[in-house]
Amino acid sequence: MNLEGLSGSVAIVTGAAGAGIGQATARAFAREGVNVVVSDAHPKRPFVVADELKSNFGVETLGLQCDVSNEAAVKEMVDKALQHFGTIDILFNNAGTNRVSHSWEMSSQDWHLVIDVNLSGTFYCTRAALTAMMKQRKGVIINMSSIAPRLHSPDNGCAYCAAKAGIEAFTKELAREMGQYNIRVNAIAPSIIWNPFMSHWPGYRQEYFDEMRRQTPLGKFGRLQDVAELIIFLASDQASYISGAILDVTGGL
Repeated sequence: MNLEGLSGSVAIVTGAAGAGIGQATARAFAREGVNVVVSDAHPKRPFVVADELKSNFGVETLGLQCDVSNEAAVKEMVDKALQHFGTIDILFNNAGTNRVSHSWEMSSQDWHLVIDVNLSGTFYCTRAALTAMMKQRKGVIINMSSIAPRLHSPDNGCAYCAAKAGIEAFTKELAREMGQYNIRVNAIAPSIIWNPFMSHWPGYRQEYFDEMRRQTPLGKFGRLQDVAELIIFLASDQASYISGAILDVTGGL
């Protein structure tokens, strides 16, 4: 895409080693010449993906295992990224999880897991990266929200909806705080972005996906590249006046 301001910069992507948006975005960054920190909770995959990106795109990469719900682990991840690259220019807070049940049936353990990974993890990673961004008076933070809080569907789960609504409020307030440091903060809110592994999810219901496709004005699900290309645009200088925005990627849903 030849987007300005990306080549040679450093991006942290959390939840970057699975089959979804995180890895697709890490690949898109690498394609644009961005050096990528591939962060993921899986003990092996981030290192494999990092090596693959380095081999395929010729950028510097760093694979790191990190559970974003763990404050100490997040600090260690950011410290290692800074030791390796000396800077952090872009942070994509993508890591997330969900446990779906009715609110009256949801365990406290599941509630805390979903809130801790999605919302608290976004905060921990952001807070850790901000010190470097504020010193250099430049940076981009992109948070992963969802259309879920606005869909009123029982298949999303109350904890997930609460976490994603919190991320949107956090994004807007952080953008206000960070403008003076030339740090832009935005969030994206996708609907269903299909990848083949979704059909293997626990609790997968084909009828839910069929109904969501029917309700979507464009009549189809999003592709991983639909989201990845938006993220790298938001990280580029072409988006230099976009901050505090929540951008829906929903096919008109």
